[in-house]
Amino acid sequence: MDDLRGDQAVWRFDGETVAIRYEARGWFKDPLLKRIGQLELPVSAIAEVDFQPGAGRRKGWLLRLRLHERTDPYAAVGAMLKEKSQPFRLTGQASGELVAEYLADQIRFAAEQSGPPAPDTAVRLVPRLPFHIQTSEGTATLDGSTVRLVWSGGEAGGRKRKAQRREYDLSEITGVDWAPSDGWEWGYMRLVTADGGGKDAGKPKHDLRTLVADEGTEGYDTLLMAATITAHVWAVSEPGPGGPEGRGAVARLRDPRWWLDAAARSADQLKSLQARPADPDAEDGGPGPEAGAGAASGEAAALPDTEWIFRQIERLGELHTRGLLTDEEFSAKKAELLGRI
Repeated sequence: MDDLRGDQAVWRFDGETVAIRYEARGWFKDPLLKRIGQLELPVSAIAEVDFQPGAGRRKGWLLRLRLHERTDPYAAVGAMLKEKSQPFRLTGQASGELVAEYLADQIRFAAEQSGPPAPDTAVRLVPRLPFHIQTSEGTATLDGSTVRLVWSGGEAGGRKRKAQRREYDLSEITGVDWAPSDGWEWGYMRLVTADGGGKDAGKPKHDLRTLVADEGTEGYDTLLMAATITAHVWAVSEPGPGGPEGRGAVARLRDPRWWLDAAARSADQLKSLQARPADPDAEDGGPGPEAGAGAASGEAAALPDTEWIFRQIERLGELHTRGLLTDEEFSAKKAELLGRI
């Protein structure tokens, strides 16, 4: 593995992943990066590697990774971020320029050789679920399928206090707007929904799709929540092969009906193989000389079905490890699949 220490973080590259650990100490620490803590970026997510010698602080170097479309949730919602807050940007001293340039070349080569990013790549770059934040107006929670806004803080206005809370399914949400406070106006995180709600919906203090935030830490918390919601919205809306139009891989894996349908399709294929007629050339229409082999192949046909089930359980385990499935969801779906063996 190759390590590169910069002003904001340490990057470690193993040929397939750039593991980033953000520094939490020193004058250059950034509140957003401190909240992210660390993440692992697959090289398949990287569209471009930009290395600039002499472009950093005190003529140091600058290394920036630009990600593929629908892969960087921070850029999608944080267009107004300061440069030092950008998660995939690293600067360092001039003395480390050769090491930084070498690592940039290695990452660039690996990214060019990799395939397209997985549909849930953005989900790997944001906090695990459930995720919860609090501002002076209230709270926002994302549990994997629903965003819940609760206005219980001292800054909540009359309309929001009366409404108390609202819940929005991820399938309803088409985007998230985020704006920081400028010291005069409140900052906010606003959900944009499929029915047209959210965009230009009036003042944030009165909009029931919005959580208002003060400047400083609250602004960074709402940005992190906006990026997390965006990543999960992308995952459930990304079309995938073999699934319903507009349904993503993560959405299908969460849906028990998808697992049942997939298992039923596999069982139908097995029955079709076992129901093949005997050798038509056999005398009196009875089993031909290949009947024994045919029966054996019918028994062997059960193996791919069992293997398929165990592969799905492995995928379930990966989603559970990433926090995309709760303990209850994982146990239920695992038991459901094992019951078909």
